[in-house]
Amino acid sequence: MQTIPLIQIGLGGVGRELVRQVLATEASVARRYGLRLAYMALADSGGVLASGSMLSRSTLDAALAAKEAGHSVAAMTGPGKAMRWGALALRQRAIFVDLTAADGHEVPLAARVATGDRVVLANKRPLSAELASFRSLTANGMTRYESTVGAGLPVISTLQNLLDSGDTIVRIEAAMSGTLGYLCSELEAGKPLSVALRKAHALGYTEPDPRDDLSGADVARKALILARSCGLAWEPDAVVAQPWFPPALAQVSRDEFLARAEELDAPFAERVAEARASGGALRYVASLGSSGASVSLRILPPEHPLAGLRGPDNFFSFTTARYSEYPLIVRGPGAGVAVTAAGVLSDLIATARELEC
Repeated sequence: MQTIPLIQIGLGGVGRELVRQVLATEASVARRYGLRLAYMALADSGGVLASGSMLSRSTLDAALAAKEAGHSVAAMTGPGKAMRWGALALRQRAIFVDLTAADGHEVPLAARVATGDRVVLANKRPLSAELASFRSLTANGMTRYESTVGAGLPVISTLQNLLDSGDTIVRIEAAMSGTLGYLCSELEAGKPLSVALRKAHALGYTEPDPRDDLSGADVARKALILARSCGLAWEPDAVVAQPWFPPALAQVSRDEFLARAEELDAPFAERVAEARASGGALRYVASLGSSGASVSLRILPPEHPLAGLRGPDNFFSFTTARYSEYPLIVRGPGAGVAVTAAGVLSDLIATARELEC
């Protein structure tokens, strides 16, 4: 039985669920592959929980309970013992898994890759920073990142399989935001955008500040990762998203933005009416190919593959040299704690099997 050390950065909802899934699948992974995924360290913004050996199940359970109660795992190490995850000294190769949404992790993660450690990402930011960071992290397949684009959907693996088999990507079109997909469906059902937005915010479908969704920046990051995975040498400014709100509303507080959301109703009602008049569908679409990318709200003809999308599902359409007449489609939940953690776990197991060889 080979033990593969894990260092997990991030213990939010997805992070805690991943710990639970790793523990729940321990017996099946051991039976199928002769491997044991074992936590050597857990890290959050407050510090690192590490003892120099693998963390026991009781310690992991206590860490989850501490996080559920709103505490940092660093408090479990005792006063004066907090450290940074990048400074951990390891005696064997390990897998670093980043489940945060933090900036600045690309440098310490690339340093770990350079020493032979492996990386699994749900955090999009290290791969959507400067191109050099993407290349440093992904060189020689040292980083897996399925969950950065489609949560648990097999999007990156599908793309890589197409490329590995010698196919040529002509175009990728995708709806990659469950939040914006939900809002489009509500608009088509006749709801004013302000009403739909406040409901989505109350239900927790949006980020705490819904402008983080409505800016389209998260979709742009995903599109950039897809483009780079196709081999396109794009810097971050190559993908610019069309926001759902004017610049003036970007300068106000979150509460004022929500209070003034009615200012968006009329222009979006016009777009919905335009879509209905043409028999089309209003969708927030990322489209990319070798000539460039667009991320914007579009009116699609009824025969377009994305026109039939409803609700928060994600949808990816790959038009390639082989899939030219009928694109290859990947569709399903593009968000959610359980499916995102499962996508990360799949990457962890695949990486652990490679380390075993």
